[in-house]
Amino acid sequence: MSRRTVSPGDLGRRIAYHRKRLGLSREDLAERAGMAPGFVEYVEESAASITEEALLRLAAALETTPDDLLGAGMDQPPGQGAAAAHPVLHALDPEECMRLIAPGGVGRVAFSGPSGPTVFPVNFKVHNGAIVFRTQYGGPMEKAVRTGMVGVELTIGFEVDHIDDVNREGWSVLVQGPAHHVSASEVAEAASTEVEPWAGGERETYISIVPHHITGRRIRGF
Repeated sequence: MSRRTVSPGDLGRRIAYHRKRLGLSREDLAERAGMAPGFVEYVEESAASITEEALLRLAAALETTPDDLLGAGMDQPPGQGAAAAHPVLHALDPEECMRLIAPGGVGRVAFSGPSGPTVFPVNFKVHNGAIVFRTQYGGPMEKAVRTGMVGVELTIGFEVDHIDDVNREGWSVLVQGPAHHVSASEVAEAASTEVEPWAGGERETYISIVPHHITGRRIRGF
């Protein structure tokens, strides 16, 4: 086995991310990789380089690839790997769909914009059965949702997905329902979700989507 050292970059952060994704402690990861727990702690918290052998063992224990730990695919969309040999597509019931998206994260809002069909990524949280996110007042999305008619709400699409390149599996959830501006009396409750847009800026308008139609699919290898 080569003793070539590997420059870490954000290696420690990615190792910690995958470890937590699998619900592993540092001790668990060390046992899986055949390493001392202190070494795992050292790699996660230090900028020191590690050997190629150690990288391979960590990648296998974390059910990912060395390239992924090194950030080689950071600027590529997910799903670059080949499909599973015998993929099977399962429909998900609404309860399972809501369970999958309950932790929040990044979803995509689809609506009719000034120049036609438009899709924007947003950070979201699920609160009291509704999807909550923030947007910029006067922006294309906020304008699209604002119908100008009391009691009339625009029905939009909201999609969340997850791709597991290593296991060649994934799922997607599509929610359709009316979107409305969170009223002044509801803003404090919406803010309690602590949803934070990664894009930053003045995004203080809260939008809520009430799911009326929920569908989902999961792909697994046979």
